[in-house]
Amino acid sequence: MLVLTRSVGDSIIIGDDIVVTVLEVNRGQVRIGIDAPLSVENDRSELRERKLASKLETAK
Repeated sequence: MLVLTRSVGDSIIIGDDIVVTVLEVNRGQVRIGIDAPLSVENDRSELRERKLASKLETAK
């Protein structure tokens, strides 16, 4: 895992077309913005886990 330190307003670039920007840091929480093509799925990990569980359940 790559670990980076960024300040508010700073960005990192992933590949050619994904930009992740630190929008706000407040009380131990970080708000980020993700600029990516619509073809790239981006979810919070807990939502992705629910989606996968739902797909597995409907496949039964």
